[in-house]
Amino acid sequence: MNNQIMKGKKGLIMGVANDHSLAWGIANKLHDNGAELAFTYQGETFKKRVEPLASSINCEHLIDCDVLNENELQASCDYIERKWGKLDFIVHSIAHSDKNELNGRYIDTSRENFLKTLEISCFSLTNIAKTFEPLINENGSILTLTYGGSERVIPNYNVMGVAKAALESSVRYLAVDLGVRGIRVNALSAGMMRTLAGSAVKNARTMFKFSEEHKPMKNIPLNLEDIGSSGLYLISDLSKGVTGETHYVDQGYNFIGMPKTDKL
Repeated sequence: MNNQIMKGKKGLIMGVANDHSLAWGIANKLHDNGAELAFTYQGETFKKRVEPLASSINCEHLIDCDVLNENELQASCDYIERKWGKLDFIVHSIAHSDKNELNGRYIDTSRENFLKTLEISCFSLTNIAKTFEPLINENGSILTLTYGGSERVIPNYNVMGVAKAALESSVRYLAVDLGVRGIRVNALSAGMMRTLAGSAVKNARTMFKFSEEHKPMKNIPLNLEDIGSSGLYLISDLSKGVTGETHYVDQGYNFIGMPKTDKL
């Protein structure tokens, strides 16, 4: 049943890479519930991936935006202001690190990649929130995507784990700054899924298999529909009393301290 709970709401989706992206799962669910969307992409390669997805939901608003480029970020904000005037929500799904360093020891992380990873994967959320703040309606919502490597050591996740920890802390500070206007800021922490971003981590398939074997909800695959539904909840008025939270959508894997001994 389609309740159209997002009817009349307008939002910006930042970071869709392809039809397996978590951000696409959320965008699709928002569209199904009546939201009008705009998408950003970075460069022609990603435009070719995002364009057909946007077309499939009759979205005409595609914006080329490198979040490290202040001019492009401001131009994106200006575009939204011209087209819509105001904005109800933003989905931030932007992260990057040199895949050669998502391998081996965290201690070997280079200064250059550490700083760039934190800038893209963490600071971009704060900078986007600051840039778009004047356009976001009261009672609006910002949602970012994180992962359990922020709290627990995941092999080869390395500097991305540090960046996600900083991202989740940023969510709490932004929630305080923007809360006076009723704007909520939350993070969605998805379980292991086969995505383009996840594939950059060495031995991702092995880690995916391990989480599948040891999560509480066995034999029930985690899919984009699950991510999209939780994203819809966190962005919509259904979660008007929720801010500064990291919401896990991982079928319980996050609270497992150790697999059953007969599985070891």
